[in-house]
Amino acid sequence: MIKNITVKMDVIESMLYFWQATNDKEKVGENYIYSIADREEMSCLYDEEFDRESVRKVLSAISNREILNSNSKRERKFWNNNMWMMEDLEYTNMMIKPLKVLNLDDAISMLDQYDTAYDALEVHFIPGLHEEYQIVGNKVFINFFRVKPDLYVEDKVTVGDVLLKEYVVAKLEEAVK
Repeated sequence: MIKNITVKMDVIESMLYFWQATNDKEKVGENYIYSIADREEMSCLYDEEFDRESVRKVLSAISNREILNSNSKRERKFWNNNMWMMEDLEYTNMMIKPLKVLNLDDAISMLDQYDTAYDALEVHFIPGLHEEYQIVGNKVFINFFRVKPDLYVEDKVTVGDVLLKEYVVAKLEEAVK
């Protein structure tokens, strides 16, 4: 029986500092970049083509205002997504704001219909690559770059053309099935 659902924004909060500092032409140190790359949440992105060193390489190039020299499609995608965040920090903040107040307490009773070994679920927003989401055990990892606030309808936020809360609940349901 599920007792609680937690929304985790730690990686995105760290990335927000990176985007703001870099946008303000401040140098972000390698230690800080490694602290992001070493986060457990980031490990679901890692494979033979994209790993901890890829995160360091890309974020370091951005912070140092260097051209990314990489043949890796996944590294280039990560570079592109991060550059996009820094183009319009106001839009980035529009993406973050609804995540900070996302309340999933009412989803607990909806998920009680499933027989699951989990008593807690976690939703992590991470700076993903191509994948829209991943499920690992009781954790749902959602690609932050796929969060889309509507510029014309206030408080309308979607992921994959589905309203944010409906999307997250559907992925939580998938995790407990």
